[in-house]
Amino acid sequence: MQHFSLLDLSPVPEGQTAAAALANTVDLARSAEQAGYHRYWLAEHHNMPGIASAATSLVIGQVAAATSTMRVGAGGIMLPNHSPLIIAEQFGTLATLYPGRIDLGLGRAPGTDMATARALRRHMAGEDSFPQDVQELMGYFRPASETNRVRAIPGEGTQVPIWILGSSLYGAQLAAAFGLPYAFASHFAPDMLEEALEIYRATFQPSPQLARPHVMVAAGVFAADTDEEADYLRSSQLLAFARLRMGNPGKLPLPVENVPAEIPPAVLAQVEHALSCSATGSPATIHDQLSAIITRYQPDELMITGMIHDHGARVKSFQLAADVLKVLVTA
Repeated sequence: MQHFSLLDLSPVPEGQTAAAALANTVDLARSAEQAGYHRYWLAEHHNMPGIASAATSLVIGQVAAATSTMRVGAGGIMLPNHSPLIIAEQFGTLATLYPGRIDLGLGRAPGTDMATARALRRHMAGEDSFPQDVQELMGYFRPASETNRVRAIPGEGTQVPIWILGSSLYGAQLAAAFGLPYAFASHFAPDMLEEALEIYRATFQPSPQLARPHVMVAAGVFAADTDEEADYLRSSQLLAFARLRMGNPGKLPLPVENVPAEIPPAVLAQVEHALSCSATGSPATIHDQLSAIITRYQPDELMITGMIHDHGARVKSFQLAADVLKVLVTA
């Protein structure tokens, strides 16, 4: 494994505001850079009371301005919600302001419910144009050409690195065909991870951006001084995920001591399975759990994430995880 990185959704904890969540994101990004994280990605979600990163490119700009060396990007932009030209201009501007530091991960899902998707897109096409939209977007980042009638300015010539994100086999096939790096959303949808990586690696076609396959695997991490404390901190994410599954999304809940008392057994089983690609515990415990994930899937990069209600505990969790991951990168 070459690098370890961090995915942040700018969680809005119960009792706090979106403004506080965005300030926490900037603070966490500064800490992550000092801790040695290679990338800091933010994700596009809409109509979610507990997530403040809806205007993803704006938050990326704030994080990039507050840091100096770490790569910053989207994990990801839900491309069906936008015209490729708009995304090319936004990320071309970011790449112009922060040269060599901006990534663009692209997803095919809406990142929200269908009513919100309609509000975002206004006119929803029936056909799947994602592959064509990715190609169009890539074209806007290429060097200027007089034959181009439509140009992204800023954007053209920036060659912003594009990633394909996915949680199924579709993204793996597309990333391989286009010769792009591939990031799998195993932190909440691990079922097809192994098969997707096999397909991507076996069918990869070299491209000007990438000569050989490059895989990022995502995992949840909750680190604390003791296993018991880490389990307690993780309860907030379990509750949030369960409430989302039951159609009641909200801000990130306060942690609880007894999770089974708060979530119906069938729902809890689903949530535990969805979030099973994860590591929770003391540094020694998460070392063993992350090592097992890395050994099994052999990622080029590991991206970790974790929704913890208390900001100080969340910063500490990622700091403890970084200390463990530095050892695993050099092992």
